Amino acid sequence: MRFSDIVKLTVSSIVAQRARAYLTATGIAIGIAAVVLLTSIGEGVQRYVLEEFSQFGTNVIAINPGKKTTFGAPIGAFGSVRPLSFDDAEALRRVPHVVSSIAVVQGNASVEGNGRQRRAVVFGVGHEFPKAFRFNVALGDFLPDDDPRAARAHAVLGAKMRDELFPNTNPLGTRVRIGGNRYRVVGTMQAKGTVLGFDLDDTVYIPTSRALELFNREGVQEIDVVYAEGAPVDEVVAGVKRILIARHGGEDFTITTQQQMLDVLGDVLGVLKVAVGALGGISLLVGAVGIFTILTIAVRERTAEIGLFRALGLRRAQIRNLFLGEGLVLAAAGGAAGFILGAGGAQLLRFTVPALPIYTPLSYVLLAEGIALGIGLIASVLPAHNASGLEPVEALRSE
Repeated sequence: MRFSDIVKLTVSSIVAQRARAYLTATGIAIGIAAVVLLTSIGEGVQRYVLEEFSQFGTNVIAINPGKKTTFGAPIGAFGSVRPLSFDDAEALRRVPHVVSSIAVVQGNASVEGNGRQRRAVVFGVGHEFPKAFRFNVALGDFLPDDDPRAARAHAVLGAKMRDELFPNTNPLGTRVRIGGNRYRVVGTMQAKGTVLGFDLDDTVYIPTSRALELFNREGVQEIDVVYAEGAPVDEVVAGVKRILIARHGGEDFTITTQQQMLDVLGDVLGVLKVAVGALGGISLLVGAVGIFTILTIAVRERTAEIGLFRALGLRRAQIRNLFLGEGLVLAAAGGAAGFILGAGGAQLLRFTVPALPIYTPLSYVLLAEGIALGIGLIASVLPAHNASGLEPVEALRSE
């Protein structure tokens, strides 16, 4: 039997049972559509989160006070934790490849200006903050390069804070009150947007020393070290650790690189994406059961036909290929329809919910169709094997 004859017989068999074939292909289509749609959402969320964090650069190392390690006894048995200080931040500038070192304090305070009042997040930072974290100044300048321990009472407003307090006025040179203390506005920032729900524009920036006084803190909450692009991060981390251990007398701090945070986020979101795709994949089991069922019934209904084919000289392998072909055609048709439904649903969801990040890569398209064909092939193996194993005389006798 020629290959073209096998194709014709496969197609004619599916057409003859079009209602049954349609239902079977629909089961595969629903499963593939669910996989494509859910994994598109998962991939979109993963890319969105990683891009949000990457906008600050990947060459940042954060140092926080306290060692995040579980001990077998109360922490007091090992001594108290020494807070991070300006001197620590200055000392870290000596580490090879370090470009800047910024002592950071964060809190929430009332901000008053132009007869208006608003609560906002207040960041205590140094003059290198915009360059280190890729922020841009819209008006005026950022905080001046003062003595970090005796900085002047200057403030820089985030884009949203400026619009709320000074909607139609240039705020440069005006006075605002932050937590009851007077500050002179020296600049405003360009809009940065939100990161995972945190509004970076509804903020105020003041010198770190002023923030320590405002929030009554002994030490800074974090030191952010920015190193040169392409520098070996392990070498920079080792240098930071060496200097801080020498200054503190022990490792009572935690070092986290930006790349570590991105890797952890990527791993967590990757697992979530796989889990979401697996939920959609459960629907594929329905399609697999449908293909197995329809082919099993077909073997029983076409026993005499199979016996005739065998009597006319068709080999077992050709009989097996007939039924495997039916399963593959049903799976391929269902997979193609499922991809169209899934990709179309993803685009519709992107149009109706613009804030939801959705991305459907080409690899998912090929994977979805491959999964459909694999399921069709696996579900067809047993019925095809049973069909090829029928003896011609016994099969013809069933007529």
